[in-house]
Amino acid sequence: MIKGKKVIVAMSGGVDSSVIAAILQKNGYDVVGVFMRMHEKSNPGDARTVAQKLKIPFMVLDVRKEFKKRVIDYFIKEYKRGNTPNPCVECNPQIKFKFLVDLATKMKADYVATGHYAKVKNGKLFIAKDIKKDQTYFLWQLNQKQLSKIIFPLGDYIKEEVRGLAKKWKLPVAEKKDSQEICFIDTNINEFLRKRIKTNKGPIITKDGKKIGEHKGLIFYTIGQRKGIEIGGTGPYYVIKKDFNKNTLIVSNSQKDLLQKEMMVKNLNWLSGKSFNGKCKVKIRSMAAMVPAKIMKHVTRNMKQKNYRIIFDKPQRAITPGQSAVFYLPAVASAKEGKGNELLGGGVIT
Repeated sequence: MIKGKKVIVAMSGGVDSSVIAAILQKNGYDVVGVFMRMHEKSNPGDARTVAQKLKIPFMVLDVRKEFKKRVIDYFIKEYKRGNTPNPCVECNPQIKFKFLVDLATKMKADYVATGHYAKVKNGKLFIAKDIKKDQTYFLWQLNQKQLSKIIFPLGDYIKEEVRGLAKKWKLPVAEKKDSQEICFIDTNINEFLRKRIKTNKGPIITKDGKKIGEHKGLIFYTIGQRKGIEIGGTGPYYVIKKDFNKNTLIVSNSQKDLLQKEMMVKNLNWLSGKSFNGKCKVKIRSMAAMVPAKIMKHVTRNMKQKNYRIIFDKPQRAITPGQSAVFYLPAVASAKEGKGNELLGGGVIT
């Protein structure tokens, strides 16, 4: 970070983005606060109040049309296909950083900054100091143009420190709770989907073909799910497969049936621009641990789609189509700062 430079700060009205605006201002940056109006629930009130407290310029960027097309419509489409998508993964490159970088160019700003817990250095992305809050999983689709403009001020902080700074500087949002839900859903996912996707009930069967119940619609279930299946009698049961051709939910009362030694990944993006083959560590969910695996190129018979085959050292539980697989360099015990925690890229689990 260089003092005296102009930086566009994405301000959501939360604690993290409010604190980074204050940090950058105190470090001598010319800060411009930007609230991105992404959907009808978006409210710039808290962000504007913080900007007024800091006495920085503030503006609202309306991206609702693009957000609906790129994120909400994508989210619904993927559920229709039987996948379990992650809207934040799609939003970051297609909406948030795309529009922030474009705005920075128009305003002749040097950088853009967000409240993500991550580190960026020399076009490379590294996990944050606060492992529990690390958000690199959601950033694997970024490109070099975007990375060259990005600052992540919270990369070397832990959440408790950030909350402490908000209180110390008496920011109006210091006590505001963190948002845990999908930003554009004001009920729950099932209610949201029920209003937008036509579903049909169908049989719930065990892996050996025995019918033991009826599901409410396959889109309402995800691989590994145990609660909410509503099967009376023996149990518990876990969702191990969704057969959309037969409109059938397949379950098992053994968690061993959720384990897989390998998986296929498509639509890969490598942050450096160069593909990677070999040993790495992989996250198959945002809250999952990084586990050792081997990446291998896999070209389909028609030679059109270059997917990758991921082979785990140990079988992994509940691998879910539609979720992201994110790849990291193996940790090195004696590594210098950053090395061993670099995000290589990612893809979508098929």
